[in-house]
Amino acid sequence: MPFTATVLTMFPEAFPGPLGVSLIGTAWREKGLWELQTLDIRAFSEDKRGFLDDTPAGGGPGQVLKADVVARALDSLEGPPRPLLYMSARGRPLTQARVKEWAKADGIVVLCGRFEGVDQRVLDARGFEEISVGNAVLAGGEAAAMVAIEACVRLVPGVLGAAESLSSESFEDGLLEHPQYTRPRTFEGHDIPEVLLSGDHKKIAQWREAQREETTRERRPDLWAAHLAKTAAEPGSAKSKAKGAKARGE
Repeated sequence: MPFTATVLTMFPEAFPGPLGVSLIGTAWREKGLWELQTLDIRAFSEDKRGFLDDTPAGGGPGQVLKADVVARALDSLEGPPRPLLYMSARGRPLTQARVKEWAKADGIVVLCGRFEGVDQRVLDARGFEEISVGNAVLAGGEAAAMVAIEACVRLVPGVLGAAESLSSESFEDGLLEHPQYTRPRTFEGHDIPEVLLSGDHKKIAQWREAQREETTRERRPDLWAAHLAKTAAEPGSAKSKAKGAKARGE
């Protein structure tokens, strides 16, 4: 069975969106390396009018998706168990580390919320992991679901082709990726850095690593701090050796 992404949504017409284009779309439609399924949760309402939401317990604005409706939609799925994701602004941040774990599974099931969200009881009872794609609130979970699915699918063997290109990407080792350049050599007064044209692969590697560190330090101080802590803790590092010597009273 290929990696299968199943989306529980009120708007199945929103898919495939960007998941249907370029290499990822080709891997789905032509190569069968992964599969996309959408399930309209409105079909699981037992209300004559098709309602699947109700007012928040305790009062307040908006509506909340009902637990029983979501549960019936989830129970209709067949096949092996897969990680259950609920796209939510209050969720844990989407990280490359989690994506790599999900990509090893048979697939993922993604629940897209609307209105004020989903009844917490179905999330707790069924073991959904709440995931956020950023510090912003969206109208629904569909766009966020596409982000999570694309992040997983691109790691499926054969989807992107060159596996080695994945190893130097942002977040793979805690640092952001270095900037990229290509022809023409000069664009609107800006030149390609000379080191990249030198042919000296050692210097190019050193420059790229320095750029990765500088970019991470400036744009993501949280990642930079974690990188420094990890480096200091690694056996053989200068800080690790100094700490060991101090502990030995040297």
